[in-house]
Amino acid sequence: MNNNRRRSFRPRSQKSSFRRRSGSLNSNHSNGINKNGNLTFSRNGSMNNIHNVEKTMQKYQQLAKDAQSNGDPVLAQNYLQHADHYLRRYNELNEKREGSLETKTSKEKIINGDSKESESQQTTNQ
Repeated sequence: MNNNRRRSFRPRSQKSSFRRRSGSLNSNHSNGINKNGNLTFSRNGSMNNIHNVEKTMQKYQQLAKDAQSNGDPVLAQNYLQHADHYLRRYNELNEKREGSLETKTSKEKIINGDSKESESQQTTNQ
């Protein structure tokens, strides 16, 4: 064997039976642009989970403290801006969750209130 000789490049043959996952990443939008004009990208929902957002916010706050203690105020400010972003997202998700809980409890009150009124009407009619 001669180690000095280079092997010639052999391209892979195109396989026609190559299997792909069913559906594309942007199955809802053919061109990747949603209704408000922003580009869409696939995300696993991590920024919609309030616990993940809170954990990420705390991580950036800790990184900012570490950078400040190491004497790097620019990096500390950068991390604080990231933490501030996640704090806003956390508050937004918290408000959304509280709003959904309030509407859920008000619907339950309406359902329970209507059933009690109908029961009282049934007892008076008998």
